[in-house]
Amino acid sequence: MAKTLLSIFFLLLTLSCFGQKNYTISGTIKDASTGEQLIGATIRIKELPQSGTITNGYGFYSIYAPEGEYTLLFTYTGYQAIEKKVSLHQNQNINISLPLNNSLQEVVIRADRPNNDNIASPQMGTEKLDMAQINQVPVLLGEKDLLKTLSLLPGVKTTVEGNTGFYVRGGGSDQNLILLDEATVYNASHFFGFFSTFNSDAVKDVTLYKGGMPAEFGGRLSSVLDIKMNEGNNKDYTVQGGLGLISSRIKVEGPIVKDKGSFMVSARRTYIDFFLRASSDSTISGSSIYFYDLNAKANYHFDDKNVIYISGYFGKDVLALKNTFGTNWGNSTGTIRFNHLFNDRLFSNTSLVFSNYNYVIQSFLSDNEFKATSQITDVNLKEDLSYSMGDNHTLKFGFNILHHDISPGDITASQSSSFNDVSTEKRYGYENALYVSDEWKAGNRFTLLYGLRLSGLFLQGPGTFKTYDAAGHVTDSARYASGALVKSYINLEPRLSASYMLDEQNSLKFSYNRNTQNIHLLSNSTSNTPTDLYVMSSNNIKPEIADQVSTGWFRNFKDNTYEFSAEIYYKWLQNQIDYRDGAQLLVNQDVESQLVYGSGRAYGIELFLKKKYGRFNGWIGYTLSRTEEKFAAINNGRYFPATQDRTHDLSVVGIYKFNKRWSFSADFVYGTGNAVTFPTGKYNIGGLTTFSYSERNGYRMPSNNRLDIGATLEGKPHKKYHSSWTFGIYNLYAHRNPYIITFQDSKKIPNTTEAEETSIFATRIPSVTWNFKF
Repeated sequence: MAKTLLSIFFLLLTLSCFGQKNYTISGTIKDASTGEQLIGATIRIKELPQSGTITNGYGFYSIYAPEGEYTLLFTYTGYQAIEKKVSLHQNQNINISLPLNNSLQEVVIRADRPNNDNIASPQMGTEKLDMAQINQVPVLLGEKDLLKTLSLLPGVKTTVEGNTGFYVRGGGSDQNLILLDEATVYNASHFFGFFSTFNSDAVKDVTLYKGGMPAEFGGRLSSVLDIKMNEGNNKDYTVQGGLGLISSRIKVEGPIVKDKGSFMVSARRTYIDFFLRASSDSTISGSSIYFYDLNAKANYHFDDKNVIYISGYFGKDVLALKNTFGTNWGNSTGTIRFNHLFNDRLFSNTSLVFSNYNYVIQSFLSDNEFKATSQITDVNLKEDLSYSMGDNHTLKFGFNILHHDISPGDITASQSSSFNDVSTEKRYGYENALYVSDEWKAGNRFTLLYGLRLSGLFLQGPGTFKTYDAAGHVTDSARYASGALVKSYINLEPRLSASYMLDEQNSLKFSYNRNTQNIHLLSNSTSNTPTDLYVMSSNNIKPEIADQVSTGWFRNFKDNTYEFSAEIYYKWLQNQIDYRDGAQLLVNQDVESQLVYGSGRAYGIELFLKKKYGRFNGWIGYTLSRTEEKFAAINNGRYFPATQDRTHDLSVVGIYKFNKRWSFSADFVYGTGNAVTFPTGKYNIGGLTTFSYSERNGYRMPSNNRLDIGATLEGKPHKKYHSSWTFGIYNLYAHRNPYIITFQDSKKIPNTTEAEETSIFATRIPSVTWNFKF
């Protein structure tokens, strides 16, 4: 199978490379005011209507044409278009700086509007978030949050009310690869999931891949969320930030060497703990509840062909109840990236990436004093190359060598504590990959993006590795020395996407991709929690595998002002992981004995209508879907709804620019309730009521819905500074969306059971933030 796929790939590549000799035009496209490189800017040759390309993730482009006289058109959403006359008689390097379009959206001229790239591109299941829109969508407590905005798109669902965890096309929350400047972020949430780790001030570009995943990405089944930080202004020094009800933020950026290097530092912190310390209530005075973020990035251009970038993220949550309990968790990432342009066709990006997620839980009670810790650390060496083979081909290839170091959990107890010390063995392994892909424009209407990814996991010692049977009993145990190979898995992952343009405004697309996953989340909670436990594939846990096919119709209306898409997908899932009833996952030396393995399926249709231009813009997204799982040890081997299964999911977002100073926004969401397991009976032992459970996820939480509104007032124009006020109301009509339902004996009616529904946001929540920049 592998040899056949490789043969087909290279046959297509070889047969499609023939064509007449062309000259090359290459360069970078930047923001004229800051010098930051623009990702996804469009370059077209007017005289060759079918020509066109976009800048890569580092602002570089390369386009080809026969000898002649041409007009190049450079465009990017929110920027003024630039036309440039070119006499093409040899290869040329043309760098462009695009100025921002400061005019009102309703008078954006026709040339400024990008062409129908969403129609022509073979990539489907891809969403690119506009940072300007993210900053206007109303959210909880005025904290602009790209993950919550992401959940308003079709095919993306929040885990629970107010949480930043998300599901994509039926996948679990751990099946999303979240990258910040190429570094993996394992827990992208603050304050138990109510805020994300991403400060929007520090973010430059956000792209979500939920189908037809490019071959350069791997390691997760459902999606890739690729986030890139701002690089810093290499023209002038600027300071911007905001003061809110519960947090404040600030960003400083400027040139290291003007037009050659720049830096950016952004920080955010909540200050709920300041109010707790000032409280007169002795039970909470001295307690701490806060989180902070720090983003930093710097770059330096040695010349037109060599650029180095250094970036990092540091974030932590602290929750401490006075003399009782404390926990803290956080992420740290670091990336050193070197871009090198070998020539006008070959572009290289070499990265060394570090990522760490850890948590600490402490009890300060004298008879139960203990400390529990866990962490996962990654070091990744990546090489990505892009080679433009002609006007119809872009070849990408590369590799990565990723080392995992996982400490599942340790407990250290004091001598007087009722707890005992518990230590679980660390796990080490390499997760490596090779990939190659080619985007082939096979004519004026048909474009093909095809590729292969070869991934492998190599689990290593030291440690004792046990083998368990279907009932969770140990059948074998072996001790491995440091560096010894315990288990290896090799998987070939084909990727294929295609688009066929019916005309300039209509296209049909198809994609197939296989993904494997070797890092697994063990949790029996529906929301992201700091105690989420990560494990690697092992002699018991096989790599999860997903095969997804999708097809869709894409349509633009009224000079590309409106975009519509309808996508259908079906996903086959292998080696899915669940836990036994009553499983103990936290700090368990035999945690793999608590697991069961099975299969799953996810399918659905996504409808999306978006208005991009004018005073009023926004979108409507609707998803009709099912996600089901099957395990021999659960529900007698029958399919049952997965926790993330929701039949209906609707989101409506509107943004209206009233005049130069006032803009208004609103969003409405509706979703089917989560699948849950409720008790089906109870019995009494020694005066205590114990509930019994039968069918897994056989019931539903009530459906949820919510309306949020927001408004932004821009300050009066000033030469040296700019300010604005952002107002919002979360949950405008105070709907009680259920967070959890618990069952207990009725205190009013003997021998009966009552259900108690808890809602986190049972009322409307106002917010106000003052934003500034100078």
